Amino acid sequence: MGAIFSARGAETRSVVGNLGQGVYGLPAPTMLNYVWSFLLIVGLIAGALFGRFEAMMTGMFATCKDVVMVIALPLAGMMMLWLGILRLMEKSGMMEVISRALSPVMRRLFPEVPPTHPAMGAMTMNLAANMLGLGNSATPLGLKAMVHLQELNPHKQSATNAMCMFLALNTAGFALVPMMAINYLATGGVPNPQAIIAPAFFVTFGGSLVAIAAAFWLQGRAGFRVQPDEMVEVEEGKGDGEVVEKKTIFVMSPLRKILLVVSALAFVFGAGLQLMPEMHTRVLETTGLKAVLENAESRKALAAERKAELEAAKPAAVAQQQSQEAGGWRKVLATVSLLAIPLVLLVAVLWALAKGVAVYEEMVEGAKEGFGVAVKIMPFLVVMLTALTLFRESGAMVLLEQALRPLLNLIGMPVELLPLAIMRPLSGSGSAGLLNELILQPGLGDSLKYVAAILYGSSETTFYVLAVYFGSVGIRRVRHSLAAGLIADLAGTIGAIGIGRLIFG
Repeated sequence: MGAIFSARGAETRSVVGNLGQGVYGLPAPTMLNYVWSFLLIVGLIAGALFGRFEAMMTGMFATCKDVVMVIALPLAGMMMLWLGILRLMEKSGMMEVISRALSPVMRRLFPEVPPTHPAMGAMTMNLAANMLGLGNSATPLGLKAMVHLQELNPHKQSATNAMCMFLALNTAGFALVPMMAINYLATGGVPNPQAIIAPAFFVTFGGSLVAIAAAFWLQGRAGFRVQPDEMVEVEEGKGDGEVVEKKTIFVMSPLRKILLVVSALAFVFGAGLQLMPEMHTRVLETTGLKAVLENAESRKALAAERKAELEAAKPAAVAQQQSQEAGGWRKVLATVSLLAIPLVLLVAVLWALAKGVAVYEEMVEGAKEGFGVAVKIMPFLVVMLTALTLFRESGAMVLLEQALRPLLNLIGMPVELLPLAIMRPLSGSGSAGLLNELILQPGLGDSLKYVAAILYGSSETTFYVLAVYFGSVGIRRVRHSLAAGLIADLAGTIGAIGIGRLIFG
């Protein structure tokens, strides 16, 4: 889309990036740019110092493959199903009924969205799916909600207040029952895994309230105000039709120059040590980094051994506990989760038939959008998850844990929980792996494992949610959504540790 205006007698065209189109010129840096750059650069430097390039490259290529084969393609199938169901609900008027029923709450959270707009119904369905712990089934609903919110967005490159609030609620991760964390505890042989249900409920509920308050407060701050879409002036020459693009001149600040030079030198130093194995070993031993890395590898090895023992032996006590749970509360929760999707499908089809909607044709039309959305988010997932993988596999997390150990001891936070607290907003699979390592550590008490499980269930993967949801609609300026999400994550971490230690000691 373009705007035509005149400047000194020359015809000038303003080119603005639209949804699904390229953006010309040099984009202004956003918060995600800095975060992503930090993860990538620190990961590469740490990998050079620790000599972890092989593990990093293996993990990076595996991540690129998993984005397509494990995340995007299965998500495409779910997208087709859910977008078909949502189209039925919209065409039959069911979404409008849902929106009106919940309008007293939703209108206060999203005052910019008309009460009967389809975005209200889609957001309601997404938040309900998250509360029921339906996992990936909630993602297509959220993506559809973002599409509807983008329809109301006058500035297509910047997130609206409603989008930021919606993303903050998603990253807060309010859930009635943290089923995944409970399953990890049960698999690891921890007794009474259901004991975390009430603490996790209060933690995620409190985190959601913090996310709402943070989103409302931040949206009025000067640094997070909506900015006009970036425009690049292109002047057309007279007569010959020559097009001259006026590019923005970027001036690097002295601080940025220093940081870039230091980063480059640190990487060169670490890479150079790889060519001198003896000196590399001596440097790691002198600085104490070798012992830190070996300790981390030892914890991983112990966790792997414990996992293998549980899988091979399957102690009678654990089997009996799981058998008892399967006939009680876990069976009830599993049944509710299983019934939720079929119930929604049945009600949507019956409602549409009652309204005279051509259910098959409308389902197919809605499903056609699914694959396109999955393809559109692939680049965002590859770029974000690659940086997260490099950061995780490089040993940077170990360095950060060691650097913050004195501060954590001062405030009373168990240092063992730091990697999980940092990784939870970054990567779902990475945080799940860290939780399993903690649960399977023979030397850790059950109380710390309960706290770790509550911490895991206290929030969602903020950066994954932002990359997928905003990437699907071409949003480049995330405004205060990242800050609100991280504040909610911090509140969830503090609440999980505080309530967990209060209850479990």
